[in-house]
Amino acid sequence: MDLKKLNIFSLLNDDFIMEVKLACVFGTYGNEALIVMKNDDVYALGTNVSGCLGLGHVNSTLTPQKVLALCKRGVIGFAYGSGPHVLAYTSKGEVYAWGHNGYCELATGTTTQSQIPLRIEGFLSDKVIVEVACGSHHSVVLTNEGEVYAWGQNKCGQTGSGMNPNQSSPRKVNSLIGGKFIIGIACGQTSTIAVTNNGEVYGWGYNGSGQLGVGNNVNQVNPCRVMALSNTVIVKVACGNAHTLALSDEGKVYAWGANSSGQLATATKSNVFAPEQILQNIGRVVDIAASHYSNISAAMTQNSRVYMWGHCRGQSVFEPIYTPFSSLHEVFACFGSPPITYKPVTLAVDQDIKVEDSIKAAFDDQTTSDLTVRVDGKDIYVHKAILKIRCEHFRSMFQYHWEEDSKNVLEIDQFSYTVYRAFLRYLYTDQIDLPPEQALELLVLANAYCEDTLKKLCEKLMRDGIDVDNAAVLYFNAITFHARELEEFCFRFALNHMTTVVQSKGFASLDETTVKNFITKAAKAGAFKT
Repeated sequence: MDLKKLNIFSLLNDDFIMEVKLACVFGTYGNEALIVMKNDDVYALGTNVSGCLGLGHVNSTLTPQKVLALCKRGVIGFAYGSGPHVLAYTSKGEVYAWGHNGYCELATGTTTQSQIPLRIEGFLSDKVIVEVACGSHHSVVLTNEGEVYAWGQNKCGQTGSGMNPNQSSPRKVNSLIGGKFIIGIACGQTSTIAVTNNGEVYGWGYNGSGQLGVGNNVNQVNPCRVMALSNTVIVKVACGNAHTLALSDEGKVYAWGANSSGQLATATKSNVFAPEQILQNIGRVVDIAASHYSNISAAMTQNSRVYMWGHCRGQSVFEPIYTPFSSLHEVFACFGSPPITYKPVTLAVDQDIKVEDSIKAAFDDQTTSDLTVRVDGKDIYVHKAILKIRCEHFRSMFQYHWEEDSKNVLEIDQFSYTVYRAFLRYLYTDQIDLPPEQALELLVLANAYCEDTLKKLCEKLMRDGIDVDNAAVLYFNAITFHARELEEFCFRFALNHMTTVVQSKGFASLDETTVKNFITKAAKAGAFKT
């Protein structure tokens, strides 16, 4: 994303922007920002309400200033409240907090705001934090052991402690989710949602608009399971101000909560108290986005189409609109009120044409090519030097005879034209331009050519495209090509949709040994317990 689409960055020098690695924009008017540079320095700029920039004072600044307490700490993410207060976490799993603290959201044991980042220790001192989230005035973190800790304002039960007083220090959320492994957290303004590794969803806190999805509008001081999704495997949740979105492992989207601005994409403005499936006509969805700062919602489909709905720059949009954007961040930068980042944006901005741009443009360019690859009678124009640099298979092939004989045509008959062209394009761009259903053949190619990075990209493409019809075949191919992570992913998906998967044509095509091993593994995982 072009960082200057966010107004607060419009005055930044292009050379400075070129060095930005991570950026987070927040504040009542989108007027405060934190920036992590490629050299691991951290900068801040903006109005600095409650000392939320972490600069040690409350003066505003239009030019970036260093946040000394965070420089060289390995900051990899932020979350923010509307006080505002800010959390930052590092690659080592440390958490820092600063800014507004009127409700104990900094976990310092007091209600005094802090103008500099303070490391949160105590109950978290021996924990590795892998995700952070903030509501309006409460804070939530997730550890690498799947535990959730929360603190701050708790008048509605949003810290999940079972009590109503504000929580002055991190406390593990134990009730109902204590023995479960949590993989994702999200916060509405005064509510919290968590997702387990087996796709269950739990919510707690304020529920006046039905944002917890439990079928009523009663606040919950302890986690309560969203039972309407009990037969659905959820992999991600996103919270708006008072609404919630959930994404399933099949690419389906569910929504519930407040709907005054159309943020649920349902037919009426009425609040929804239990999850309803939405976006059924736009194809498989691979990502969703919302922010507790606003009532706008967004989603990206498998073919990278971005849609938005809800409160879009003053307008209530009830029907999802297809946008020309290439990322969900652009929705919030251009149409969010305020224009904030719903999560930190990772970027590398190149204003001028760079070497990598020139190499990308050279793919299939007959005017500069010195080698023609012919597949199924169709020609692809490439460059021996680039192929040798990028791929060990070609390096070995061209090392001697090809240079001596000055051959300029390479015939390929093991793979289809579409897949081989996608492979060659990948060598120029690091990207796969191929529909998921053809990723298996590309995985075969990657395996044959010992391209481990390409194998991982193929696996991701297939994860995004997995469904009950192809899960068994993907599982079999993952075993065949020793893609262990993909194999486990496909197995878990099949386990979560056991009845439908075993009735699919793909499962019927499996050989006897694979079926037997699958059933044995499923039995050990408890699939057949009564």
